[in-house]
Amino acid sequence: QVQLVESGGGLVQAGGSLRLSCAASGRTFSSYAMGWFRRAPGKEREFVAFISRSGDSTYYTDSVKGRFIISRDNAKNTVYLQMYSLKPEDTAVYYCAAKSQQYFYSLEGTYDYWGPGIQVTVSS
Repeated sequence: QVQLVESGGGLVQAGGSLRLSCAASGRTFSSYAMGWFRRAPGKEREFVAFISRSGDSTYYTDSVKGRFIISRDNAKNTVYLQMYSLKPEDTAVYYCAAKSQQYFYSLEGTYDYWGPGIQVTVSS
């Protein structure tokens, strides 16, 4: 069992930056690949970013490429999402998720554990 808790969300102006953190419980964090998803108001939850177990592979949805960076610190059981040049359309509840398998990284149904989510609001 893995428990995930996000932090670092809040209100920021367009063009600003935020760093989300996701702390995982348990001693097997390095056994899980990690993803970030988001759900904007009135929309379906969507994939944002993925990082492999070791951190040597990362993938992003096109709308955040060049602006967001996913990273992880396995010694701290934490995955991060550094967000730069934020836009109002980035406003959403952001979720971190863990999966034991590394394929189909953009499909939320393949993730085993989810955090409760954290609000990010970008004002124009």
